[in-house]
Amino acid sequence: MSTLIKLSLALFVLWAAGVTLFTAMQGAILFPRSMVGPAPTLPQSARRLTLPRPDGVELHGVLIPGRTAGRPVILGFAGNAWNAESMALFLHGTLPEYTVVAFHYRGYAPSTGSPSATGLMADAESIHDFLVAEGMGDQIAIGFSIGSGLAAHLASVRGLQGAVLVTPFDTLQAVARQTLPWAPVRWLFRHDMDALGALQSSAAPVGLILATRDEVIPPARSEALVAGLEHGAPPPAYLKRIPAGHNDIYAHPDFAPALRAAIDAVQD
Repeated sequence: MSTLIKLSLALFVLWAAGVTLFTAMQGAILFPRSMVGPAPTLPQSARRLTLPRPDGVELHGVLIPGRTAGRPVILGFAGNAWNAESMALFLHGTLPEYTVVAFHYRGYAPSTGSPSATGLMADAESIHDFLVAEGMGDQIAIGFSIGSGLAAHLASVRGLQGAVLVTPFDTLQAVARQTLPWAPVRWLFRHDMDALGALQSSAAPVGLILATRDEVIPPARSEALVAGLEHGAPPPAYLKRIPAGHNDIYAHPDFAPALRAAIDAVQD
């Protein structure tokens, strides 16, 4: 057997092993539950929420009251390695006038079950409906990273007052295809979220905050979302590009003002 054939076979074996590993591990990669940090100390005014789901999963969340009555509820969807309570506390600190609600994703303790894109999107709908039943019908969804896909989905199936997406993408599959160009992602990916398609079918105003040096969501995917909305749907009500990375954007001095401006814009 020639050296070239041996090398080709070795490369094929490596490629096949990589594809097999991606197929088996994509859920763990997308939903790294072991990386989620501990819950913070919440204000005494915070209220614990529990939402049973028809499939036996029990979702656990938190509500932190705002300082100003009559404002929409901020429904937050965290990044895939961000503790939902930490995100809720961050939103409360940035937007203290608003009541903030956040739930731990299914499979993220103390919520039960196993995470999946389909399950999380269905849970988002149920959380919205639960809040409506509790008298909190006016809602603005804020999604961070993978949570931006959930906020976009919810905007397409429920009557949100608005949605704000931070470090967003057009589709999760497109992110995976760009990040792993060697893998047949189109046929193997099981956890897609089509944020662009969802927003194109939504009447809710949208605010977008992008990290121009994002090392997790390729900037091309965020820009594809912007281009799709500007050419195929009502343009974003607010758009801000911040020169920061995926995780350090929150410490950038422009971020908090941008988030407040986006919230104001989707209510105009």
